[in-house]
Amino acid sequence: MKYAAALLAGASMLLSGVVQAAEINNVRLWRAPDNTRLVFDLTGPADHTLFTLASPERIVIDISGATFSASTGGLALDNTPVTGLRSAPRDGSDLRVVLDLSREVTPKSFSLPPNQQYGHRLVIDLYDQAPTSALPAHAEPSATPLPQTPTRSVAEAGQRDVIIALDAGHGGEDPGAIGHNKALEKDVVLAIARELKKLIDAEPGFKAVLVRTGDYFIPLRKRTEIARKHNADLFVSIHADAFTRSSAFGASVYALSDRGATSETARLLADRENRSDLIGGVGGVSLDNKDQILASVLLDLSMTATLSASLDVGQQVLSSIGNITPLHKRRVEQAGFMVLKSPDIPSILVETGFISNPGESRKLVTRSHQQALARAMLTGIRGYFHRNPPPGTQLAALKSSGKLAQGAREHTVQRGDTLSMIATRYEVSLASLRQANSLRNDQIRVGQVLKVPAASMLVKNDP
Repeated sequence: MKYAAALLAGASMLLSGVVQAAEINNVRLWRAPDNTRLVFDLTGPADHTLFTLASPERIVIDISGATFSASTGGLALDNTPVTGLRSAPRDGSDLRVVLDLSREVTPKSFSLPPNQQYGHRLVIDLYDQAPTSALPAHAEPSATPLPQTPTRSVAEAGQRDVIIALDAGHGGEDPGAIGHNKALEKDVVLAIARELKKLIDAEPGFKAVLVRTGDYFIPLRKRTEIARKHNADLFVSIHADAFTRSSAFGASVYALSDRGATSETARLLADRENRSDLIGGVGGVSLDNKDQILASVLLDLSMTATLSASLDVGQQVLSSIGNITPLHKRRVEQAGFMVLKSPDIPSILVETGFISNPGESRKLVTRSHQQALARAMLTGIRGYFHRNPPPGTQLAALKSSGKLAQGAREHTVQRGDTLSMIATRYEVSLASLRQANSLRNDQIRVGQVLKVPAASMLVKNDP
């Protein structure tokens, strides 16, 4: 009997440990263009409820069986609707957290289980109810509003720029891969995206839009929505790879897999709320008035054309990157990445190197290597759009009028390449390709650098 009582007492102590209060030991905050995210780090799971109060504006979060030990004095509240954060015990074992606000917001909350970087988390998203164009441009890591760009329906035909959406992966509470000396993927790729934006904006006929302008998190589907909002002609997602073996190295480029495209077509067709705007742009096809079979055919054609363009521009970017850093794979790889699943925007994902490799990590954090990667990506992007200018763009008008100067480019021969394939890709004759490289026949070798004649280069001083 005494043994049973001891067991019961031990079980009681064990249960009391299981239901022990979860402790909030850290609070993190990020500002995005249209919302503010707070993340509460907890030592264990906890249920919560949330409600709002007005006059003055407040958000109240009640957390079951929790305590608060986090320091909040260092939170960057500037340029956010949050003016203060208070907490106090409630009903003995529970916790009440109050967010004081300067204006009305729309709150959303959810819990996240532990992952490789963090433990249990409670996420509070505060969505603005008014445009945030008044946010100062100097705020960092807070984000500035997304820049307004010309849409595809420009009044003067042939005057719009080619729009490139640059998506720096991860951000905010998602650091991505962590490399040598605690280098964070989210910081490296944002720096590369900013360098690439500078180069693209300086290129005649091009304009770049940063999907993520600061250190905050954007859901994957929201990233492609931002690109579509700005009528992007190309979506480039920039990452830095990681692997369990630190010896893995090299850059790579991905496009959407055929299987991924098929599954996304089915999902989009099932999403009736968004069917009317699936294929955008001037001359785009609206699916809202089509029957299911015709809509499926139209969407499949769009996905096929988009995937083909993605593979084409991806190969050019990969070839250019291969001139300044080792490649992990010499062909564009294909996978079902969520950010590549836009049916109407050619999309590629660039892995700039393995941040888990100490040697590559040390290079990736340097501005010189970031600039070199940006220049290489620009070369590939520019080359593709000089050959394939979208209708209604400045590039298309210049190409049709013959106002594109001719210059030389280089192509690094990859496994499977033939001289005929290279000539077709760059729209030059076999004879001119042989002559430019002093070739007696069509034999080429992997790694050989070929000069490509008559490649398009926009004349910068052209009126």
